[in-house]
Amino acid sequence: MTKKAETKRTGVLAKKLGMTRIFDETGRHVPVTVLQLDACQVVGVRTMAADGYIAVRMGSSNAKVKNVSKAERGIFAQANVEPKKKVVEFRVSEDALVEVGAELSAAHFVVGQFIDVTATSIGKGFQGVMKRYNFGGLRATHGVSVSHRSHGSTGQRQDPGRVFKNMKMAGHMGDTQVTTLNLRVVAVDSEQDLILVHGAVPGAKNAYVKIRDAVKRALPKEAPMPAGLKTKAQAADDQTA
Repeated sequence: MTKKAETKRTGVLAKKLGMTRIFDETGRHVPVTVLQLDACQVVGVRTMAADGYIAVRMGSSNAKVKNVSKAERGIFAQANVEPKKKVVEFRVSEDALVEVGAELSAAHFVVGQFIDVTATSIGKGFQGVMKRYNFGGLRATHGVSVSHRSHGSTGQRQDPGRVFKNMKMAGHMGDTQVTTLNLRVVAVDSEQDLILVHGAVPGAKNAYVKIRDAVKRALPKEAPMPAGLKTKAQAADDQTA
């Protein structure tokens, strides 16, 4: 007996507006990160027959035509959608494919749902081991003069007589892809396409973040299938606004 494949919905592409706080019904202070969907639209699909895998190509934020390459213009023209500033792919199950041109809203996620957020972390440049790896540093006295924040010894004696790979040392910090798991959706504003997430998410202000259903939590029954789509009237209102 084969196990029934689980439905895997598409994710969305959003902008990180920053952090604020709200108060719940009991008056408890809840820190939240505000994420906004900006013209989040399906610009293409990948099928098993044509591409060997199933995925949805999601674009966000309308771009000027002059800022888009000629090859990308052809892709957007074929999909009959406006050029986008950012495009990513989300692997989905076959029953969760979304038609090209469909626009997603913040209602794709429901309050109380857990999500995973992926973004590029803030770059910190070249940093020492105390900031980069939380080292304790050297002693403040007893012969230590100008090396208080150094990492100390990194190798051994004559045997093996070398520094092992992946030794924690000073170096470039940040500016890497980071995924934060199991963040709870505190509130959803469908009119302004805002998603309020409990706690902090990776990425700088105005950075693009990928949001998907949490892989380690069950999908709520009230989550829209195959996706939380905008009606044609809502999409038209957004364009005129």
